[in-house]
Amino acid sequence: MPDPNPQAMEFLLTRRSRPAKTLRAPTPDAEALRPILTAAARSPDHGKLEPWRFIVLQGAALARLAEATEEAGGRLGKSAEDIAKARAAFADSPLAVAVIEVRKDSDKIPAIEMTYSAGAVCLALLNAALASGWGANWLSGWASHDRGFVEGALGLASNERIAGFVHIGTETSTPPDRPRPDLDRITSWMSE
Repeated sequence: MPDPNPQAMEFLLTRRSRPAKTLRAPTPDAEALRPILTAAARSPDHGKLEPWRFIVLQGAALARLAEATEEAGGRLGKSAEDIAKARAAFADSPLAVAVIEVRKDSDKIPAIEMTYSAGAVCLALLNAALASGWGANWLSGWASHDRGFVEGALGLASNERIAGFVHIGTETSTPPDRPRPDLDRITSWMSE
């Protein structure tokens, strides 16, 4: 028989991200962030490759990324509005954790499974932060896909890419819930 965890299920059924632009200090310190990162690192990982790592960004590092985003936007010909929005994601953030997908050589594990694992880490990190009482949001954005930005601003190697930035802080407002998928529309049941 199953051994249910009703509190965990209630959390998962009611969890919701908090818009990054509404997050402010205080943020978790290193001691409070460690169990959140530990929970994220317990994500499914076929082959035990650990195809991801974390970069904790705060203070001057976030200001530097905001500037790098502005430079990348100009180089890529982005609109002033796109640049301002991407810049603000870093400039206004009190803390962000970059989840870095690290492609590893493997004869057994396809690269796409490493990507899935890195995505699972992002969701687990987001949920662990929320379950710990913090506001959190998982973002990426155009700058995270630009090699010049990720290599120059974050020092990523050629086998690495951004899976997401999980912004964490104290929420300043609770947004209204959003419409959720119609389960009957997106679910098929097969028994044969």
